[in-house]
Amino acid sequence: MPKQFNTMKQWFLIENEKEYQEATNRYEEIHNSKKGTTEHKEKLLLALLINQYEQNQWNLPEVDPIELIKIRMEDFGLKLTDLAKEYGDKGTISKVLNYKQALSLTMIRKFSELLHIPVEALTKEYELKG
Repeated sequence: MPKQFNTMKQWFLIENEKEYQEATNRYEEIHNSKKGTTEHKEKLLLALLINQYEQNQWNLPEVDPIELIKIRMEDFGLKLTDLAKEYGDKGTISKVLNYKQALSLTMIRKFSELLHIPVEALTKEYELKG
């Protein structure tokens, strides 16, 4: 029986956008790996490295979560319909972006991933209007 070699890429601190893209792409590939596998350990390492890079790269402005979402939508060239595809309800997202309804936990999770915003930044308190 032939000997199997570990072909896992060796990861280092992420220092630029190219490395960041490679890491996030690989993370997406192994996202559903089973606990205890080499891929699962690689996924945990990538999550740590990606998080550290994002923390260092993105100095997020001190604004409320809704303004932050709007800023990141603009950064990525996204529209309300793009968020609706991710969340599934254009009306609810419109209410949230107009401060008529609070962010739900599901929205926070999905928008954090889609817009590369730390969850903590989306859980800050803000006032609703009307």
